Amino acid sequence: MRRTYRTIAIAIPLLLVAGDVAYWRIAAERLRTGYENWVALRAAEGWRISSGALSIGGWPRAATVAVPNLTLRHTGPAIPGDLDVASGGVTLSVSLLNPADLRISMTGPTHVQVGGLQDLVVTGEEDTVTVPLRQSGSYSVDLHASSLRIEPATGAWHATAGLLNAHATFPDGADIHQSQSGQSQSGQSRSGPSPSDQSPSGQSPSGQSQPAATFAVSAEAIALPAAIKWPLGTNISSLSLDGVLNGPLPSTRDVTPWAEAWRDGGGSLAITHLALGWGPLGLTGTATLALDDQLQPMGSGNARIVGYAPTLDRLAAAGMLTKSAATAAKAVLSLMAGMSDPDQPSSVDVPLTLQYRTLSMRQVPLLRLPELDWPVR
Repeated sequence: MRRTYRTIAIAIPLLLVAGDVAYWRIAAERLRTGYENWVALRAAEGWRISSGALSIGGWPRAATVAVPNLTLRHTGPAIPGDLDVASGGVTLSVSLLNPADLRISMTGPTHVQVGGLQDLVVTGEEDTVTVPLRQSGSYSVDLHASSLRIEPATGAWHATAGLLNAHATFPDGADIHQSQSGQSQSGQSRSGPSPSDQSPSGQSPSGQSQPAATFAVSAEAIALPAAIKWPLGTNISSLSLDGVLNGPLPSTRDVTPWAEAWRDGGGSLAITHLALGWGPLGLTGTATLALDDQLQPMGSGNARIVGYAPTLDRLAAAGMLTKSAATAAKAVLSLMAGMSDPDQPSSVDVPLTLQYRTLSMRQVPLLRLPELDWPVR
């Protein structure tokens, strides 16, 4: 009897381990099959994808598929411009205890090149994309990166972020692709939606502009390229941005016609929350933005500005504002702010408008933005 108990005590753990190994093997093979099916579907859409030999692993905590030397290239109409991505490796993983999410982790440097732009190299201590395996009513993606570094392959400059988190949700059935001819029949003028025609959510009253995506981005400890003279300094302590992208996303692949079709289809960007800490400037606000007939940003919003006096002084010192404009803006903002604690940074709530590349506060011009130079068709 004692020998029987001993045999059972040994057999039960062995059976549990064998069952776990079998479960892991099935999950890993399903993950590999899912990746191969994804590659086949993308190939049918015009993508060219190649990699080294796949390998499975991760036991006992997860099922993983390692994809070494992954390259993705696209020249079709699904996205604007050519896209080339080359990574030292990608690891796909699913937790065996909670197999609800697919995690995609980058290993080694990743090269990204869009159209004729510079070949950018992206590195980081932790770069992961998480996608729920079961989507209900919408499609969502989460990005997490720490110690992120972006630089051109030539190494002429670099930008870093200590932490970056992003989330995007695409409604199920949203009109994310629409032909340019269909856009022209939507009845929208080429000048795009006027800021005054937009509701607080960024949708046009007629309902023609439908949400294509919602997003939220936050970053900390951002270091901008030192080669550029930034009027507020090279370090941004924090940045968070929540918003809704409205309007059907056109299927044309060229950037300029894509922007025109999106604008003509009633496209707009509703920023529901913005918070920025940059040098002496603290900024929170909301806004609705679109593109005008010259494909330049236009819109309106409201902001709470902390530290406006030293910020205006720095902008004037950098030549982005004339000294007279900075003085006038400080005078108007001081009147709007009223009495404040002299020991606290100056702060004020203001309405802002952006039109003809000029940012204004109560019809007082503050800043002239550089023109967006769109590529030739």
